[in-house]
This record gives sequence, C-alpha cells and structure tokens, in this order.
Amino acid sequence: MLPEVASWLRRRTSAAADWPLDALLAAKGDARISVVLPARDEEETVGAIVGAIRAELVERAPLVDEVVVVDSRSTDGTAAAASAAGAEVVSQDAVLPGHGRMSGKGEALWKSLAATSGDLIVFVDADLRGFSPSYVTGLLGPLLDDPAVGYVKGCYDRPLVAGERPVEGGGGRVTELVARPMINLHWPRLAGVMQPLGGEYAGRRDLLERLPFVTGYGVEIALLLDVFEDGGLDAIAQVDLGRRLHSHQSTEALGVMSSQILLTAWSRLERHGRMLPLEEPATDLAQFRRGADGYDVRVSDARVGERPPMIEIPEYAARRTLRA
Repeated sequence: MLPEVASWLRRRTSAAADWPLDALLAAKGDARISVVLPARDEEETVGAIVGAIRAELVERAPLVDEVVVVDSRSTDGTAAAASAAGAEVVSQDAVLPGHGRMSGKGEALWKSLAATSGDLIVFVDADLRGFSPSYVTGLLGPLLDDPAVGYVKGCYDRPLVAGERPVEGGGGRVTELVARPMINLHWPRLAGVMQPLGGEYAGRRDLLERLPFVTGYGVEIALLLDVFEDGGLDAIAQVDLGRRLHSHQSTEALGVMSSQILLTAWSRLERHGRMLPLEEPATDLAQFRRGADGYDVRVSDARVGERPPMIEIPEYAARRTLRA
C-alpha cells in the first residue's frame, strides 16, 4: 500500500460512534440536510428505514430536513409504504420529464438532486435490514466537521445471507472479485476505500451537481472515481457503519453488474487520461445456463447510459439561481 494511502486511512477513516448527535446538531448551522432512498420494489424494508430516520433524526432531533424516496417504477407497494412512514415520495419519471426516461439506480440518484433541497445529501439503499440511524449520522460527521471533505463513503461488514444463517465475510462479491482488483491496478491511491460499491454515502450538493451520473450499476464506482479526479484523495472520507444486511442477487445478475462496472471504469480511464483511446468495448455479455439439451446462452446488454452534471440542466440551474 502506498504511504499516501496509509496516511489517508489514519486521517480520513472514522466510526459512526465518533460522531454523536449533539455534536452534529451543534455543527449543522444553517445547512439543510436531505436523505435520499432510491427504491424499486422494496415494500418490505423501505418503511422501517424511513420510520427510523424520521423518529430519531427529524422528530426527536432536528438534524435531517427532508427524507425523500425516489420510486424507480416499483410494481409493489413501495411508494405507499414509504409515504405511510413519513417520506416524501417522488416518481423517478416525474422529475425533469422533458429530459427523457433512462433506467437504473443512477438515474434515480441523478433525479434526486432535482427533487431535494439539501446542501448535504445522504444516500441510503432501501433494501437494508436492521437499519440504524447511525448510518446517517456517521456519514454526515466528516462533512459537518471538515469543509475540505466533499464525499463520504460508508464501510461495513457484509455477511452473505444464505437461508437462515449468514455467512460472515461472504457478501460484497463484486467488490472483492471485480472492483477492488481493478481499483488497486488503475487507481492505487483509492486502495484504502473499503466499500467502493456500497450504497451508503453522502456528499455536498455543490460537488454532486458538477458530476455526471451513470444510470446503471456503475453509478457508485463512477462517483468515487470522478470525486477523486475532481478533488483528490483528501476530498474523500470513510466511516465504519458496523454491519450491513440486505438482499442478494443471483450470480447471473452479478455478472451483468460486473460488466457495467468494468465499462464504467473503462470510460473513466479514457476520460481522465489514464490510457490512450482504444476501440469501443463490446457491451454484450454472454452467460450460460444448462438446459434440457445442453447449455443455453443468454446475452445481456451491459451498456450504461450517462446523465450530464445536474448543474448543466437549465431547469435545475434556474431554480438554484432563484434560491440563491
């Protein structure tokens, strides 16, 4: 590990318990804080997460100013559950409708910038089980403590829930098999970021609105690499949030996710001048499953779309100017 990374780990890594609520309230000042949950078919879990945030960080202590769930075309009762728990629910496709429809988690996150008003924005996945409000307070700590920090990643233990018994250390398969080796190879100064693909992170609006958002599963790796390119390593901090339990996808689905992450990283290598322009990569992913007459092939399109920086959207920029 590079000495610069070891130094960053010591200076920029903390734990959620290091950021008590009273200290955060004292440091908040006039800043507005938004919590965003991108959600698609998360009826079982989204209400409990929203309810915990509202009870502890809105009603008991006025730290969070708005809790917004961006419903990404759910077909179950996600929107109703989130609304009943006290969230403001916005439909992904109803935000900036004049800019067309794209799909994926990154699209919901990009749209959330136009649907919220916070100076600091905390993103939390809507499929978490055993959620604690300390996820939110932990992620806010470095932002409220140090104006040089623009982006905070959560880190945690990720057991793999298989049946009734979790397998400790078994989660985060795409992180360990794809993202971490890739980061260590091409971005060694980011080797200390423990959960580069984790869905819990926070940032300053004036940073996030300057960044493009990949619309598929590459959104987390793209944001991390773009923040690093924009502000360097010291603009990033990470906070130990303890343990993270959530639903898991099939190995086949993780293959598509991995392809989108690799394509996103390829685009950043070229865009950030880390390699010479090459032939465009293929975006078809062939996967194989045994059928009655041998192996059946399934071809998925792993390409990712990309939204421009939100500050370049006229409607958003006009609203920001008016608010200022």
